[in-house]
Amino acid sequence: MRSDIVPGAVFPDYELPDHTTKRRKLSELQGQHPMVLVLSRGGYCPKDRRQAEGLVQLHREIEVGYCRLVTISTDNITETNEYRSGVGAHWPFLSDAGRKIQKDLDIAEYTDPLHNPMIPYTIVLEPGLVIYKIYMGYWFFGRPTIEELRQDLRAVLKKCRPDWDITTSELKAAWQEGRKELFYPYGKTYAQTIGEQD
Repeated sequence: MRSDIVPGAVFPDYELPDHTTKRRKLSELQGQHPMVLVLSRGGYCPKDRRQAEGLVQLHREIEVGYCRLVTISTDNITETNEYRSGVGAHWPFLSDAGRKIQKDLDIAEYTDPLHNPMIPYTIVLEPGLVIYKIYMGYWFFGRPTIEELRQDLRAVLKKCRPDWDITTSELKAAWQEGRKELFYPYGKTYAQTIGEQD
């Protein structure tokens, strides 16, 4: 991994086609939310498929917790769609068949010249694509557990949500004063927020 890709740094705002062929930027997919980014070998890898199957259940929590989940693999669009459908996922899968990320981040998995995938990483991002934590998953147990991701998202949400603890007297006073910008969805209507969802 490139030496500047560390916690506290801003992750590159890559733009790639999603499983429907629509070009998507990571910042657009993230919006104002924390995000879990999975850099995957692809649907051919049983370890990646098992990780994705575990994330299917977590995704239900991620959605109601106002967070995001994105998977990027070196699969082509057809394989990306099959991978997503095959594990029962409902979050965006992006295709990097040209290995743009693999090359840019210097994460070619040189031990597999047949598939030429990227080394699998799971990256937890704060809003603004700020890196909170990086997990390297060449070996399956290097990948985060669902509980570790829950704990990471809790820590990120505590940092980025001004209304994390609505029991404080300051927040109660702000609500009574009509300062709703301190409360989710932070100056947007719920209709605008729902419109940003995938």
